[in-house]
Amino acid sequence: MRTGVLAKKLGMTRFFDEDGSDVPVTVLALEGCQVVAHRTQDKDGYVALQLGAGAKKAKRTSKAMRGHFGKAMVEPKRTVAEFRVSEDNLIDVGAELTADHFLPGQKVDVTGVTVGKGFAGAIKRWHFSGLRATHGVSVSHRSHGSTGQRQDPGKVFKNKKMAGHLGQDQVTTLNVTVFRVDTERGLIMLKGATPGAEGAWLKIRDAVKRPAPADAPRPGAFRKAGEEHAAAPEEDAPVQEADVQETEVQEAPILEAPGAEAPTTGGEE
Repeated sequence: MRTGVLAKKLGMTRFFDEDGSDVPVTVLALEGCQVVAHRTQDKDGYVALQLGAGAKKAKRTSKAMRGHFGKAMVEPKRTVAEFRVSEDNLIDVGAELTADHFLPGQKVDVTGVTVGKGFAGAIKRWHFSGLRATHGVSVSHRSHGSTGQRQDPGKVFKNKKMAGHLGQDQVTTLNVTVFRVDTERGLIMLKGATPGAEGAWLKIRDAVKRPAPADAPRPGAFRKAGEEHAAAPEEDAPVQEADVQETEVQEAPILEAPGAEAPTTGGEE
């Protein structure tokens, strides 16, 4: 079981497929997603990786968390999360995960906090059909109707679907398809919508209901701390010197025009 990544939701856009069909995608950015700590079986009772992402000012970070990040020799992170992994998929502390951790066409699960809607009625919150528009219904067309029975039980049961706070819940969307990855810019593009508002932090991991691709990088795609993105080296073509042939330069003889007098070098006679 591999680790997932922490990504920031930038928004949505669209691409056109090869057949010209419109594909809506959600763009996610990896902003310094690094391994902060390990969770081991001997010390913690389970095996996991703690990841951190996003930049945060040191003065805005608590003293305890500054010491935690300092022990790992990483910059303070805005968000931290854990991913359960197998022991053979542990990654060194300080390593930074890259966008090619996932492959185009792969299925992933995305976890995030949905957009808060505030106080909402029963029809918007629970998709009730509402009351009739006429035939004796007055004023209360969008009411939720009766909420209880009679004197017995004489109460409203818990978890009754009523009006209340909507949104701001942790939701996981399963089997989202990876449309494209941009390793240079650290972008992951997923087909369709994902939970969360723009600027929200999402957790992305391999789908639990679909097998991971056989060619997926294990334990993951990452670069070590202080190492820049590995670019393909450009081989300089050998410079071939042209063969230069040396030729002797012969002076051409000066021909005098017929009937021309030779110049005199002496004075007048």
